[in-house]
This record gives sequence, structure tokens and C-alpha cells, in this order.
Amino acid sequence: MAIIGKRNLLAVVRESTSGLFLDGEDLGEILLPRRYVPLDHAAQERLDVFIYRDSEDRLVATTEHPLATVGEFAWLRVKEVNPQIGAFLDWGLPKDLLLPFREQGIPVRAHHHVVVAVCLDPKTDRIIASARLHRHLSRETPRYRDGEPVTFIITGQTPLGYNAIVENAHHGLLYHDNLATPLLTGQLLHGFVRTVRPAGKIDLTLDASGYKRVAGLTEQIIQALESNGGRLDFDDDSSPENIREAFGVSKKAFKQALGKLYRDRRLAFTNPGIQLLDNSSWSPGA
Repeated sequence: MAIIGKRNLLAVVRESTSGLFLDGEDLGEILLPRRYVPLDHAAQERLDVFIYRDSEDRLVATTEHPLATVGEFAWLRVKEVNPQIGAFLDWGLPKDLLLPFREQGIPVRAHHHVVVAVCLDPKTDRIIASARLHRHLSRETPRYRDGEPVTFIITGQTPLGYNAIVENAHHGLLYHDNLATPLLTGQLLHGFVRTVRPAGKIDLTLDASGYKRVAGLTEQIIQALESNGGRLDFDDDSSPENIREAFGVSKKAFKQALGKLYRDRRLAFTNPGIQLLDNSSWSPGA
């Protein structure tokens, strides 16, 4: 059965001047308006579409991609606030996403951004947004391994660090002492699970831990040197911001990788910068 608020692969039932009617099974036939019909639709048995309700509350399909689907969290811009209904958010589709007043918690303002969960209103079967994020987190115990790579969105700052939602499901925390630079609410980041606490909350880090982190980063630095003629303007004195932008890691991790490469005689410090050494005679542990 087709699922409202998700992408679906639906078969074409018939064509009309309005567009294509797709088989939504229990939901009935769903119109894909003519402006979204692919030129090669006749050669495709099924079409990849997103299903939602139009301004007249009819189920329709689109080949466009919203910024988030039901069950996901996103940082969306407030286009306008209707004093009778709530806020309307830009989520990448022609029809804006409603954030009702009852789902706002703290009132939002036009042209600001807000982190929301995209969900299906059980009363109206319409897709809405909710800024009451805790209601939409999974209640199942997180089953992540220490060091497992994850994606998360920053939802706000606390005295300890930054709250985050991990893999659209669980609450996480990224501690200040593990960060080289401040983060922004709404940032989507790739990081790692540091540990899962007994209460189910997840400690996060932006760097892989231990040898795995250093080993992968040393190869990344070597590749960057080789691509840049054997020299880079990065070393122990480079700023954390520049290191993060170029290599995606903290300054601490970068210095550890440089130290290993120096000990292995694969690079030299040129003050400033680093130089790739001829490693034709190099062997591990030399």
C-alpha cells in the first residue's frame, strides 16, 4: 500500500489530460499532475513519487523531493505565520508545511528557522510539522556500537554541549570539550557514537576513535599531499577551523595523524606547512 508522506514506487493505472493516475492500492488512484510526469514514463513500470495532500485535501503525487519526509527531522525556514492556524514552513514543495500553534512550544517568527519533526496528524491524516521534538523520538533502546558512524542534526545548545537527534530516532549529546569550533542549530553532521549510556542517551563525537581514526586520516593527508605536488600549508599551528574545513576532523586528531606520519618518516615539517618525503625505502615501523 502507498504511504502518505513517504516516497513510493507506484504503477501507472491510466493517463488523462490532467496527468497520470497511479495505483495507491488501499488509498485508491492517486494523480501525478501533468507537470511532474517524466518524459520517459511509458518505459517505466513504476514511478518513484512522494505522496501528500494538496490545498483541497486530495491525495496527490509529485516527483519532487521535500527536504524531509514523515519520520524525519529538518531545519526549515518559516515563510509566514497565520494568526489563526500557525506557521507555514518551506519544505521544498509548492504547498508549504503547516506547523500548528499547538506543536510549536516556543512561538516562531517569519523568516526564522526551526528544527521540526515531519509527522502525520492522526486526527486529519495530513502531513504537519512539530517542534515538540521529544514526542517524536524512538522509545526503543538505542542499539549502536561504540565508534559506529552516524548522522545527526543539532537541535540546540546546553551548558554541557549540543543536543542532537541521531539517525532521526534518538537523543544524543556532543560535548563542548570534544569540539574545536562552535556549531549551529540545524547543522546536519556525520560523526560517531562515543558511547550509549544506560538511560539510552548517546554521547557523540565528530572523530572516529583510536587507531581507526588515525589510520584513515593519515591516508587522507598523504593523498592530499600527493594531489598538491607533495606540499601542504597545514601543520600543528593551523587553525582548528581550517583543519575541520579541509579534513573534517578536530585539530587534536589532525596533530595525532601528523605525529604518526612524522614518526614513520613519511613527511617533514617545513615551518610552515608539511612536505611529503620520498618513501621508496619506507616500511612500517622503520
